[in-house]
Amino acid sequence: MRRPLVVINVVGLTHEMLGPDTPHLSRLASDGFSRPLGTVLPAVTCTAQSTLLTGELPSGHGIVANGWYFRDLAEVMFWKQSNHLVSGQTVYQAARELEPGYTVAKMFWWYNMYARVNWSMTPRPSYPADGRKIFDSYSQPAGLRDELQDRLGVFPLPKFWGPTADIESSRWIVDASLAVFEQHRPDLNLVYLPHLDYNLQRLGPSDPALSQDIRAIDHEAGRLISAVRQQGAEVVVVSEYAITDVHQPVHINRALREAGFLTVRREPLGWETLDCGASRAFAVADHQVAHVYVDDHRDIAEVARLLARLPGVSDVLDSAAQSSVGLNHPRSGDLVVVAAPGAWFTYYFWLDDQLAPDYARTIDIHRKPGYDPVELFVDPELTFPKLRMARRLAQKKLGFRYYMDVIGLDASIVRGSHGRLPSPGKEAAEGAVFLCSSRSIERDSIAMTDVKSLLLQLQFGKLPGQNG
Repeated sequence: MRRPLVVINVVGLTHEMLGPDTPHLSRLASDGFSRPLGTVLPAVTCTAQSTLLTGELPSGHGIVANGWYFRDLAEVMFWKQSNHLVSGQTVYQAARELEPGYTVAKMFWWYNMYARVNWSMTPRPSYPADGRKIFDSYSQPAGLRDELQDRLGVFPLPKFWGPTADIESSRWIVDASLAVFEQHRPDLNLVYLPHLDYNLQRLGPSDPALSQDIRAIDHEAGRLISAVRQQGAEVVVVSEYAITDVHQPVHINRALREAGFLTVRREPLGWETLDCGASRAFAVADHQVAHVYVDDHRDIAEVARLLARLPGVSDVLDSAAQSSVGLNHPRSGDLVVVAAPGAWFTYYFWLDDQLAPDYARTIDIHRKPGYDPVELFVDPELTFPKLRMARRLAQKKLGFRYYMDVIGLDASIVRGSHGRLPSPGKEAAEGAVFLCSSRSIERDSIAMTDVKSLLLQLQFGKLPGQNG
């Protein structure tokens, strides 16, 4: 009889972390096996998850970053949630071809909305017309949200991202995933645990304090592993990337602006916004990788030379080089820029902090035209930050519009990042990881593109067309 399979995505976990701080994860590895997991470029959440589930490179599934430039709209969009953006056959679609009644729960993995699964849950705030933000989630079926929130409380969104993000969000996801597993017993349960992402970026992986975070996520993952294994499930633990120490923020858009390629719009209230459609070239920064969109192909070579000279840049990939790493797709930039070790890219395009857009000092993952890890910190220059936050929350509770301006503009505060491929010979420390409760699919090396077929093999045995 085929056993249920639980796949736990422990973000930021590396093979090198397995040890005294991870008794539960290490026990899983000793019962089965563990290997460093070869990742993809860019090594970021949406791209990695799409590769894990489809077995395709970005050129196939189309998720070239966590966000990109929508050329027909002349807008940058990050963290969109529709599963319709992902091309390629998923592991659960392939499983249903082998067994039509195959059931799936997708708990907080990205591109959750409208995925062809039986049960799913993902953060989805509500935005009333008066400008407020109400914490909420989206589920399939719709009643699942109410069932889980009646039992566990509203999903703690401030603990999922931002200055107060901590283990509480991962704990809630474990509790919700256990509830779904116990009630519905899906054939495949995909669970996303984000906790390590926070202090790895705030402090960097070299900080000794990280051992506390590793122990905390091991405990929560351990609760889930223990419960489902007692009920006969196989367990696979994966991660998407490793976070490495950084010390050099690279303001790639400021360089493009100073060279005359990037255009801004001066808004009526005084701040500047990026005018993508009017720009000759601009970058969509995403951790250690940036997609650079160039309006006129005759400018590509000049832009490439400019960026190659920028301190903190390792590689500038043209279309041919993008093809060699599986990143050639219409959504990709005309150039893809990779940071040097120890560096990462900001989205900042203003030259004077007094002209920074209003969203720059807030947590606003959808409005910012690039990823902003500074959102993980309260601005250290605020004199009474807790008082300011309390005042803003009081305004929210009273139903007023409020401006949660508690995020700073000093990118040097960030100490960890990801996105580039591991340095040769450092895959155990700078790469993702694959752990499995069964040795039946053990192999010497595993690429992220292998995971889909390995999960199918684990549940269904040798697949049609396989040799050996």
